[in-house]
Amino acid sequence: MEILRVPVSEAIRKKLSAVPHKPGVYLHKDRFGTVIYVGKARDLRKRISQYFQSSRRLGWDLKFNALVEAIHDFDIHIVRSEPESLLLESKLIKEFKPRFNISLRDDKRYLMLKVNLNDPIPNFIFTRLKKDDGARYFGPFVNSTALRNAVALARKQFNLRGCRVFTPVAADYKHCLYAHLKYCTAPCVGNVTREQYLEQVRAACNFLEGQCREMQGQLEAEMKKAAAAHDFEKAADLRDLIRDLNDTWKKTEKFARVPYNLPLAINPESDLVELAKILGLPAPPLRIEGFDISNISGTFKVASLVSFKNGRPDRANYRRFKIKTVVGQDDFASIAEVVGRRYSRLKREAKPMPDLILIDGGKGQLGMACAELAKLGLEKIPVIGLAKEFEEIYLPEKSVPLRLGLDHPAVKLLQRIRDECHRVANSYNAQLRLKKISESVLDEFPGIGETRKKALLKKFGSVQRLKMATLEQLTEIPGFGGKAAEELKKFLEARAS
Repeated sequence: MEILRVPVSEAIRKKLSAVPHKPGVYLHKDRFGTVIYVGKARDLRKRISQYFQSSRRLGWDLKFNALVEAIHDFDIHIVRSEPESLLLESKLIKEFKPRFNISLRDDKRYLMLKVNLNDPIPNFIFTRLKKDDGARYFGPFVNSTALRNAVALARKQFNLRGCRVFTPVAADYKHCLYAHLKYCTAPCVGNVTREQYLEQVRAACNFLEGQCREMQGQLEAEMKKAAAAHDFEKAADLRDLIRDLNDTWKKTEKFARVPYNLPLAINPESDLVELAKILGLPAPPLRIEGFDISNISGTFKVASLVSFKNGRPDRANYRRFKIKTVVGQDDFASIAEVVGRRYSRLKREAKPMPDLILIDGGKGQLGMACAELAKLGLEKIPVIGLAKEFEEIYLPEKSVPLRLGLDHPAVKLLQRIRDECHRVANSYNAQLRLKKISESVLDEFPGIGETRKKALLKKFGSVQRLKMATLEQLTEIPGFGGKAAEELKKFLEARAS
C-alpha cells in the first residue's frame, strides 16, 4: 500500500528545525494566517514534528487529516512548565476560538483564591472570576485539589476561620466546627482583635505565596519521623501534602494578551487592485473602513468600525460604539446612527476620509449608510454592502448585486474585513454583558440565592442604590429578617470602603 505523503513546505521544515525541546503552546495557521488549532506540549519540537510524519498518517482520523492538510504555518510560545502551558492553552483557545479545537472552548476558568482585607473578618474564598474589587487574588491554579489542601493547611497552621458566613457572630460560634477543633482564634466572639486576626491572614497570604518554605522542611522532617516509626499512613499523607504545596507554590507566568493575528492574504496589494477593477474605482482603495452591528434581542446594542490600510488591519484606527438613539432591534437605524456619528466627526475635525466604506449587510443597510453620507455632503465616498449568505456585493443605485464567487481575491479581502468587524463587535458586546454580570457584588453574599437577589434589585433598581438603603428598608424585602438585613448591610458597607 502506498503511504500518502504529508505536504511539508521548505519554510515549515526550516522553522521546525529551530523549535526547541521545551514545554509550550503551539498555534497552527492556515494559508490566510487564521489560527485553526491551539495545542500544548511538554516537548514542542517532538510534538509539532508528529504532524508532519507520513508514517503516522494511516492512523489519523478524518478530522486530524483535515487539520494537517490545512496547516500552512505555525507559531510557538515557550513557557517554563507544563501547568503554565495548560493556562496559556486555555487562554489562547478562548481568544482565537480555533475551529479544530473542541475542548476548552467553554467559559471554564481555573481556580483562584481570594481574600478581601477590608471585610470585617476576612476569609479565603475560592473563585474562578477575578474582579476589580480591591481584594487580593492568588492564582490561577491548574491543580484545584492541591490548592484546596494547601488552603486547609494554612487555615489550620494560622488559626483562620473556614466558616462561610460573611460576618460570624456569637450565635455562629456555638456550632462552629473550626472553633471546637481549636483551629480558629474566633475573632467573632472577641478572642482576638481584628488587627490581630489580620496579622494571621497576612501571614497566611505570605505562606500561600511560597514565602514560608521553612514549613515544608518541618513537614518533611515529620514525614521521615513517621516513616521511621513505621506509621506509613501518616508518612504518605505528609508526602501528598508536601507535593500539593509544591504544586501550589509553583510559579506561573501571568500571560498578557497575545497579539491577534488577523487572517491575511498572501498578496493583499493585488487583492486591492482586483477590488478596484470590479468596483470601477480610479485607484486601489488604500484605506477601507468597515461597519457591523451586534446586539442580542435589542439589548447591549453596539457597533464596530475596523480600518484596513493597504489591505492590512490598522488597529490604531478601530472604533467601538454604543448605539444611543435606536429603540429595539433595528440594524438599519443602527447603521445610520454610527455612520452619521463617524463621518460627521471626521468632517468636523477636518480629518481624511476613507477610500472605501464597507457595510455588513445588504441593500437595506447600504441604503441607510448612503442616506447619512448624503446628509453630510459625502456622497462621493464609495460605499458597498456585503451580504453574508452568498457573499454578494451590493452597490448604490444598482438593484442586482455582484456575485464573483468565493475564490475571487476581492471577495476574500472583503470577507476578511467583514469578519474582523464581526469579531470586534461581538467581543465588545460580550464585554459589556460580562461587565453587567460582574457589577453585581450580591453574588458574593453568602446564601443569597437568585430569588432574594432579584427581590433586592427590583426594589432598589441597582446595587449602588442598594448600598444607600437603610437597615429598615432592607428588612422590608421578603427573605431579609433582622439578622439577614444586618449581615447584608455590613457586607455592602465593606464593599463600599
